[in-house]
Amino acid sequence: MSRIAPLSPEELPEETRAALAFAQETMGFTANDTLTMARWPELLGAMEQLVATIYGNSEVDLKLKRLVALVTSSAAGCRYCEAHTAHGAARQSGADAEKVAAVWDYASSPLFSDAERAALDLALAAGQSPNAATDAHFAAMRAHFSERQIVEIVAMISLFGFLNRWNTTLATELEDAPLSFARESLGRSGWEADPHALAVNASRT
Repeated sequence: MSRIAPLSPEELPEETRAALAFAQETMGFTANDTLTMARWPELLGAMEQLVATIYGNSEVDLKLKRLVALVTSSAAGCRYCEAHTAHGAARQSGADAEKVAAVWDYASSPLFSDAERAALDLALAAGQSPNAATDAHFAAMRAHFSERQIVEIVAMISLFGFLNRWNTTLATELEDAPLSFARESLGRSGWEADPHALAVNASRT
């Protein structure tokens, strides 16, 4: 059960509806964390701008950014964001589902390049608490990425630092599409939906 129930479509403030319509079109469903943020429209608006900046006009392949978000979320223990980022990588960015499923073998899997390994090493370290990123991680990153590209990758890690805390703290309910995808693609690596896989209506009874 979500600790704060997401708004229903009928309850949405007018100023949030454009952002939510865009999210619905992009993802194919409306995310419950977005519907909860809509209780504070200014927060949702600020988040919308931040997300648009980090995901848009990028010098880093969006498939890699989404895998960075997945590994960051896994390191932080946010099952909700793990499911969303895995679903987004495969269904929205066109990453190979096999690659998404193999993400925890990135260090040895031939599916991943050295550049991807460097980025995912940083994501895994930075997603932990306390943060385990080191100078060695950045030396490895500089072998493959420009300073601008490194900033983009760290921005993605940091965005999900916020979202991981938001969703684990509020126990945001996981929607059907990412739930089904995560069970299929991440289940073999030990992913479990608890505590986010409750029926949406459960928090409103």
